[in-house]
Amino acid sequence: MRTVDLVYFSWVRERIGRGEERIELPDTVLTAGDLIRHLKGLSEDHASALEHENVIRVAIDQEHVDHDEPLGAAREIALFPPMTGG
Repeated sequence: MRTVDLVYFSWVRERIGRGEERIELPDTVLTAGDLIRHLKGLSEDHASALEHENVIRVAIDQEHVDHDEPLGAAREIALFPPMTGG
């Protein structure tokens, strides 16, 4: 197991009910997509926030990544909805 810091933004944060948390990840969580699926099982709030996982954006150590990106030795992982511009 390894410990990572998670940061949530926008409606992901609102639905989960917190802006950040530190969690222990099982060894089976290898990619950003694995992480999202794992988080959905933590609570009803996580499941609600991440229900449509294909629209959730991920950044590992402040670098935007695809869902198939390995987590590696990530220190911080951010999850957020699609960004809109203006």
